[in-house]
Amino acid sequence: MDTQKTVLGLNLPTDPRWVNIAEMNIEDILVDHAYCEQKAASSCISLIVQYPDKEEIVEMLTPVVAEEWAHFERVIEQIKKRGYKLGKMRKDEYVAALSQILKKGGSREQQLVEKLLMNALIEARSAERFKLLWKNIGDEELSRFYYELMVSEAGHYNNFIDLAKTYMPEDYVVNRWQEFLSEEAKIMQSLEVRGDRMH
Repeated sequence: MDTQKTVLGLNLPTDPRWVNIAEMNIEDILVDHAYCEQKAASSCISLIVQYPDKEEIVEMLTPVVAEEWAHFERVIEQIKKRGYKLGKMRKDEYVAALSQILKKGGSREQQLVEKLLMNALIEARSAERFKLLWKNIGDEELSRFYYELMVSEAGHYNNFIDLAKTYMPEDYVVNRWQEFLSEEAKIMQSLEVRGDRMH
């Protein structure tokens, strides 16, 4: 295992083979990425709808919805520019596995924190993958594009972590976050290295 911590403290770096396979399947990566941005916007909307009484949620996530949707539009632009089509959404095995980490029960605030940490984890892994694409792919325009998105996703990760600490004590959030990271590393080890998926 890489002795250096990955982007945003993930416990396990992406398999180095992923970015090379991804570059050879850039159409599939862009299509999958577009749907990831759409789902990220939808997830924030769901949190706002489920917790309209939580002012911090509404205030912090409303602009994130707009940013994620703007990312979706920008990925669509890259897809069209290259003569590709959006295509169908595929099942996201990574997110499906992550959802199994979520604890059932507990208070309404604990359930909120579970959802916030899952979103933070997806943003952290996305930022790590965007960094790999930025640093390694030959397409200069896409390289710049993924640098911009890496910075943005890292900001969204911080938003979710900060919100979690708003609704539960910091030590609870930190401990739960470490559990999420540990489980996510196991998921990453169990999944096949596929270059046609963003995660």
